[in-house]
Amino acid sequence: MRFKKDKAFKIMQITDMQEIPAVSPDTVNLLEAAVEAEKPDLVVYTGDQIKGYGVTYKGKGRELENAVAKTIKTLLEPVIKRNIPYAVTFGNHDRQVGISNKDQFEKIYKKLGNCIGEQAEGIDGGGTCFIPIKASDGSDRDVFNLYLFDSGTDAKGGGYEPFDENIIKWYQCTRDSLKEKNGGYVPSIVFQHIPMCEYYDVLKQVSKHEKGAIRAFRAHKNEYYKLGDTCQKDDVLLEPPSIPNENTGEFDAISQCGDVMAVFVGHDHKNSFVGRYKNVDLGFTQSSGFNVYGNRVKRGVRIIVLNEDKPDTYETYTRTYDELVGTKVSRPVFDFISSKAPETVDAAIPMITKAVAVAAAVIAVIIILTKLL
Repeated sequence: MRFKKDKAFKIMQITDMQEIPAVSPDTVNLLEAAVEAEKPDLVVYTGDQIKGYGVTYKGKGRELENAVAKTIKTLLEPVIKRNIPYAVTFGNHDRQVGISNKDQFEKIYKKLGNCIGEQAEGIDGGGTCFIPIKASDGSDRDVFNLYLFDSGTDAKGGGYEPFDENIIKWYQCTRDSLKEKNGGYVPSIVFQHIPMCEYYDVLKQVSKHEKGAIRAFRAHKNEYYKLGDTCQKDDVLLEPPSIPNENTGEFDAISQCGDVMAVFVGHDHKNSFVGRYKNVDLGFTQSSGFNVYGNRVKRGVRIIVLNEDKPDTYETYTRTYDELVGTKVSRPVFDFISSKAPETVDAAIPMITKAVAVAAAVIAVIIILTKLL
């Protein structure tokens, strides 16, 4: 990867497509329109490319790999046919299809062509790598760097696995090697799927009675949040960040030397914001898939623009379905219902409890009225 002659380098982040063999035409239309409008130099897929837990992948036996490969090829076609390089990491759902991240990376993504980034040595699976962006003058100088981290999957008993400490150690070694090679720390951005625990530090805890307050769960059970003061006017928080059950120190490591400017994640489909904690920007990108819950026609992608002359800064914005394609979707009823569905098991429990309580009250009233009448 190299900065262009105009000193710019444009990255597109696509996350949480969570697609099935019958890929939604709305997902494809969004991806086609976004890539055509923005013409990125690199596309970064940050996990949950497929709905690994989906019933449509079950029972395929020996045909499973072909079915997954066909889905992924359809999703990557807007990028591949334009000969745009891409990099990939994984979310909590990709491996749930029954094919390891390593095999998906090596047997599917790598074979499709234009897939860059080699799996980090000593790290299991696929989806952890670094991608230097070199100077536009043709030299070997690394002006900027991208890290992709595989942030793990669901934890046994609920929630999400702790971030792999081996990845933290690998990052620290890579960071120091880049410093030695280039005579100083190289400005960097991290891409991963699951947000760090520190994402709650860019939010503001509020009363549950405050308009727009979002209820959190697990480590922040019964707490309510809104966007904090470092977030922007048009940023969106519609669900609580689903963080790991344990903090293994990822943020402390990446914020230690000032090389990492920002982290961008997916995972929580309706969120789209960038806030600042200490010396690092923490960003969410909304989902782009229409076969899973999301923020309706506000699904989209994120653009990050780097400047070779100002490598310690960047510009970012999102492009959404409504502005790129329109407001009509192929399955409006499904889209509406899925947008109202609980995002996680934790979110579903209070909804179910409330529904059961209402049903019990109705039954009680009917019994009382029956006896009185």
